[in-house]
Amino acid sequence: MFGIKRRRRRRLQAAPFPAPWHSLLHSNIALYRCLPETGKSELRGRIHVFLAEKRFEGCGGLEVTDRIRLIIAAQACLLILHRETDYFPRLRTVLVYPRAYLAPVSEPDEEGLVAEGSESRLGESLELGAVVLSWEDVLADAEQMDGANLVLHEFAHQLDAEERGTDGVPLLDSHELYASWARVLGEEYLKLRRDSMAGRFLRGRHGELLRATAPAPASTPGVVRRVATLLPTRSRRVDGRAAQRRCVAVATARAGS
Repeated sequence: MFGIKRRRRRRLQAAPFPAPWHSLLHSNIALYRCLPETGKSELRGRIHVFLAEKRFEGCGGLEVTDRIRLIIAAQACLLILHRETDYFPRLRTVLVYPRAYLAPVSEPDEEGLVAEGSESRLGESLELGAVVLSWEDVLADAEQMDGANLVLHEFAHQLDAEERGTDGVPLLDSHELYASWARVLGEEYLKLRRDSMAGRFLRGRHGELLRATAPAPASTPGVVRRVATLLPTRSRRVDGRAAQRRCVAVATARAGS
Protein backbone atom coordinates (compact mmCIF):
# COMPACT_ATOMS: atom_id res chain seq x y z
CA MET A 1 0.00 0.00 0.00
CA PHE A 2 2.65 2.50 1.08
CA GLY A 3 4.98 1.37 -1.72
CA ILE A 4 2.22 1.99 -4.26
CA LYS A 5 1.64 5.47 -2.84
CA ARG A 6 5.34 6.33 -3.00
CA ARG A 7 5.65 5.15 -6.60
CA ARG A 8 2.54 7.07 -7.62
CA ARG A 9 3.87 10.22 -5.97
CA ARG A 10 7.24 9.85 -7.66
CA ARG A 11 5.50 9.63 -11.03
CA LEU A 12 3.49 12.75 -10.23
CA GLN A 13 6.58 14.63 -9.10
CA ALA A 14 8.37 13.78 -12.33
CA ALA A 15 5.49 14.93 -14.55
CA PRO A 16 6.13 17.94 -16.80
CA PHE A 17 5.09 21.25 -15.30
CA PRO A 18 3.12 23.37 -17.79
CA ALA A 19 4.95 26.54 -18.81
CA PRO A 20 1.88 28.73 -18.12
CA TRP A 21 1.80 27.39 -14.57
CA HIS A 22 5.43 28.34 -14.03
CA SER A 23 4.72 31.85 -15.32
CA LEU A 24 1.70 32.11 -13.06
CA LEU A 25 3.74 31.15 -9.96
CA HIS A 26 6.51 33.58 -10.87
CA SER A 27 4.16 36.50 -11.40
CA ASN A 28 1.87 35.88 -8.41
CA ILE A 29 4.00 34.45 -5.59
CA ALA A 30 6.82 36.56 -4.21
CA LEU A 31 8.29 33.67 -2.23
CA TYR A 32 8.52 31.52 -5.34
CA ARG A 33 10.76 34.11 -6.95
CA CYS A 34 13.13 33.86 -3.96
CA LEU A 35 13.77 30.14 -4.34
CA PRO A 36 16.83 28.83 -6.18
CA GLU A 37 16.05 26.78 -9.28
CA THR A 38 16.51 23.51 -7.40
CA GLY A 39 13.93 24.63 -4.86
CA LYS A 40 11.52 25.69 -7.59
CA SER A 41 11.88 22.33 -9.29
CA GLU A 42 11.17 20.42 -6.09
CA LEU A 43 8.22 22.67 -5.30
CA ARG A 44 6.69 22.05 -8.73
CA GLY A 45 6.84 18.31 -8.14
CA ARG A 46 5.18 18.64 -4.76
CA ILE A 47 2.46 20.80 -6.27
CA HIS A 48 1.61 17.99 -8.69
CA VAL A 49 1.09 15.60 -5.77
CA PHE A 50 -0.90 18.08 -3.72
CA LEU A 51 -3.27 18.87 -6.58
CA ALA A 52 -3.79 15.18 -7.28
CA GLU A 53 -4.60 14.30 -3.67
CA LYS A 54 -6.55 17.27 -2.30
CA ARG A 55 -10.01 18.43 -3.30
CA PHE A 56 -10.85 22.11 -3.76
CA GLU A 57 -14.35 23.47 -3.28
CA GLY A 58 -15.61 26.97 -3.93
CA CYS A 59 -17.89 28.57 -1.35
CA GLY A 60 -20.00 31.72 -1.38
CA GLY A 61 -20.42 31.58 -5.14
CA LEU A 62 -16.70 31.28 -5.95
CA GLU A 63 -15.76 29.15 -8.96
CA VAL A 64 -12.45 27.41 -8.29
CA THR A 65 -10.05 27.81 -11.21
CA ASP A 66 -6.63 26.32 -11.93
CA ARG A 67 -5.12 29.66 -10.89
CA ILE A 68 -6.74 29.47 -7.46
CA ARG A 69 -5.73 25.85 -6.95
CA LEU A 70 -2.18 26.46 -8.08
CA ILE A 71 -1.50 29.57 -5.97
CA ILE A 72 -2.85 27.88 -2.84
CA ALA A 73 -1.07 24.59 -3.48
CA ALA A 74 2.27 26.28 -4.16
CA GLN A 75 2.25 28.21 -0.90
CA ALA A 76 1.13 25.20 1.13
CA CYS A 77 3.90 23.07 -0.37
CA LEU A 78 6.56 25.62 0.60
CA LEU A 79 6.13 24.23 4.11
CA ILE A 80 7.11 20.71 3.06
CA LEU A 81 10.17 21.41 0.92
CA HIS A 82 13.30 19.37 1.73
CA ARG A 83 11.59 17.12 4.27
CA GLU A 84 10.04 13.70 4.42
CA THR A 85 6.34 14.33 4.18
CA ASP A 86 2.99 12.66 3.80
CA TYR A 87 1.49 15.79 2.24
CA PHE A 88 -0.74 17.00 5.07
CA PRO A 89 -2.24 13.54 5.69
CA ARG A 90 -5.23 14.77 7.71
CA LEU A 91 -6.27 17.21 5.01
CA ARG A 92 -8.88 16.21 2.46
CA THR A 93 -10.51 19.43 1.29
CA VAL A 94 -9.58 23.08 0.77
CA LEU A 95 -12.64 25.34 0.99
CA VAL A 96 -12.20 28.72 -0.69
CA TYR A 97 -14.43 31.77 -0.20
CA PRO A 98 -14.14 34.85 -2.43
CA ARG A 99 -13.31 37.02 0.59
CA ALA A 100 -13.69 37.10 4.39
CA TYR A 101 -16.63 34.96 5.45
CA LEU A 102 -18.95 34.62 8.42
CA ALA A 103 -18.48 31.56 10.62
CA PRO A 104 -20.90 30.45 13.35
CA VAL A 105 -19.66 30.79 16.92
CA SER A 106 -21.10 29.93 20.30
CA GLU A 107 -19.93 31.05 23.72
CA PRO A 108 -21.28 30.21 27.17
CA ASP A 109 -21.88 33.05 29.59
CA GLU A 110 -21.27 33.07 33.35
CA GLU A 111 -24.55 31.28 33.96
CA GLY A 112 -23.81 28.54 31.46
CA LEU A 113 -26.20 29.83 28.82
CA VAL A 114 -24.81 29.55 25.31
CA ALA A 115 -24.97 32.61 23.08
CA GLU A 116 -24.80 31.87 19.38
CA GLY A 117 -23.69 34.25 16.67
CA SER A 118 -21.19 34.67 13.87
CA GLU A 119 -17.84 36.31 13.27
CA SER A 120 -15.86 37.35 10.23
CA ARG A 121 -12.84 35.18 9.40
CA LEU A 122 -10.11 35.10 6.79
CA GLY A 123 -9.36 31.42 7.22
CA GLU A 124 -9.14 28.48 9.58
CA SER A 125 -7.76 24.98 9.84
CA LEU A 126 -10.42 22.48 10.85
CA GLU A 127 -9.87 19.18 12.63
CA LEU A 128 -12.23 17.38 10.25
CA GLY A 129 -9.81 17.38 7.34
CA ALA A 130 -10.36 20.83 5.87
CA VAL A 131 -8.71 24.22 5.52
CA VAL A 132 -10.86 27.29 4.84
CA LEU A 133 -9.39 30.33 3.06
CA SER A 134 -10.41 33.74 1.78
CA TRP A 135 -9.18 33.95 -1.82
CA GLU A 136 -8.92 37.74 -1.68
CA ASP A 137 -6.45 37.48 1.19
CA VAL A 138 -4.64 34.46 -0.24
CA LEU A 139 -3.83 36.42 -3.38
CA ALA A 140 -2.88 39.62 -1.56
CA ASP A 141 -0.50 37.75 0.76
CA ALA A 142 1.05 35.77 -2.10
CA GLU A 143 1.96 38.94 -3.97
CA GLN A 144 3.57 40.66 -0.99
CA MET A 145 6.39 39.94 1.42
CA ASP A 146 5.20 41.85 4.46
CA GLY A 147 5.44 39.11 7.09
CA ALA A 148 1.82 37.93 6.79
CA ASN A 149 0.64 34.91 4.83
CA LEU A 150 -2.73 33.29 5.38
CA VAL A 151 -1.99 30.03 3.52
CA LEU A 152 1.29 29.42 5.34
CA HIS A 153 -0.34 30.05 8.69
CA GLU A 154 -3.35 27.79 8.21
CA PHE A 155 -1.33 24.97 6.66
CA ALA A 156 1.20 25.22 9.48
CA HIS A 157 -1.73 24.30 11.72
CA GLN A 158 -2.10 21.17 9.60
CA LEU A 159 1.58 20.33 10.15
CA ASP A 160 1.10 20.87 13.87
CA ALA A 161 -1.75 18.37 13.89
CA GLU A 162 0.18 15.61 12.12
CA GLU A 163 1.74 14.00 15.16
CA ARG A 164 0.11 14.86 18.47
CA GLY A 165 -2.70 17.36 18.24
CA THR A 166 -2.64 21.10 17.76
CA ASP A 167 -0.52 22.16 20.71
CA GLY A 168 2.33 23.80 18.81
CA VAL A 169 4.86 21.25 20.12
CA PRO A 170 6.77 18.92 17.77
CA LEU A 171 7.32 15.24 18.52
CA LEU A 172 10.92 14.87 19.74
CA ASP A 173 13.03 11.78 20.42
CA SER A 174 13.56 12.25 24.16
CA HIS A 175 12.34 14.22 27.18
CA GLU A 176 15.68 16.03 27.35
CA LEU A 177 15.16 17.52 23.92
CA TYR A 178 11.95 19.21 25.01
CA ALA A 179 13.91 21.33 27.50
CA SER A 180 16.28 22.43 24.74
CA TRP A 181 13.39 23.06 22.36
CA ALA A 182 11.50 25.14 24.93
CA ARG A 183 14.59 27.18 25.78
CA VAL A 184 15.48 28.01 22.17
CA LEU A 185 11.90 28.74 21.19
CA GLY A 186 11.38 30.91 24.27
CA GLU A 187 14.47 32.96 23.54
CA GLU A 188 13.49 33.44 19.92
CA TYR A 189 9.93 34.36 20.90
CA LEU A 190 11.21 37.15 23.14
CA LYS A 191 13.48 38.34 20.34
CA LEU A 192 10.54 38.29 17.96
CA ARG A 193 8.42 40.39 20.32
CA ARG A 194 11.20 42.93 20.59
CA ASP A 195 12.57 43.11 17.07
CA SER A 196 10.23 41.69 14.48
CA MET A 197 7.97 43.72 12.27
CA ALA A 198 5.58 40.83 12.83
CA GLY A 199 5.87 40.88 16.59
CA ARG A 200 2.82 43.02 17.10
CA PHE A 201 0.66 40.16 15.80
CA LEU A 202 2.21 37.60 18.13
CA ARG A 203 2.37 39.37 21.48
CA GLY A 204 0.57 37.26 24.03
CA ARG A 205 0.30 34.29 21.62
CA HIS A 206 3.22 32.06 22.65
CA GLY A 207 1.44 28.92 21.52
CA GLU A 208 1.22 30.31 18.00
CA LEU A 209 4.97 30.62 17.53
CA LEU A 210 5.54 27.19 16.05
CA ARG A 211 2.77 27.77 13.55
CA ALA A 212 4.22 31.20 12.79
CA THR A 213 7.68 29.89 11.89
CA ALA A 214 6.99 29.40 8.22
CA PRO A 215 8.39 30.89 5.00
CA ALA A 216 8.11 34.67 4.76
CA PRO A 217 10.19 37.66 3.71
CA ALA A 218 13.94 37.63 4.06
CA SER A 219 13.69 41.15 5.46
CA THR A 220 12.15 39.91 8.72
CA PRO A 221 14.41 38.58 11.49
CA GLY A 222 15.79 35.06 10.94
CA VAL A 223 14.02 33.43 13.86
CA VAL A 224 13.99 30.07 12.12
CA ARG A 225 17.72 29.98 11.52
CA ARG A 226 18.73 29.43 15.12
CA VAL A 227 15.84 27.12 15.92
CA ALA A 228 16.56 24.98 12.85
CA THR A 229 20.25 24.87 13.72
CA LEU A 230 19.88 23.88 17.36
CA LEU A 231 16.92 21.54 17.22
CA PRO A 232 17.12 17.90 16.12
CA THR A 233 16.01 17.00 12.62
CA ARG A 234 12.62 15.60 13.66
CA SER A 235 11.61 18.93 15.16
CA ARG A 236 12.46 20.98 12.08
CA ARG A 237 9.01 21.70 10.77
CA VAL A 238 10.49 24.45 8.64
CA ASP A 239 13.37 23.54 6.38
CA GLY A 240 16.80 24.60 7.60
CA ARG A 241 18.76 24.46 4.35
CA ALA A 242 20.74 27.55 3.49
CA ALA A 243 19.16 28.07 0.10
CA GLN A 244 15.66 28.24 1.50
CA ARG A 245 16.60 30.30 4.54
CA ARG A 246 16.91 33.34 2.35
CA CYS A 247 13.15 33.26 2.09
CA VAL A 248 12.38 32.04 5.62
CA ALA A 249 11.58 34.06 8.71
CA VAL A 250 8.14 34.48 10.28
CA ALA A 251 4.64 34.20 8.82
CA THR A 252 2.47 36.13 11.20
CA ALA A 253 -0.83 35.10 12.73
CA ARG A 254 -3.87 36.27 10.83
CA ALA A 255 -7.37 37.10 12.00
CA GLY A 256 -9.85 34.28 12.32
CA SER A 257 -7.34 31.52 13.06
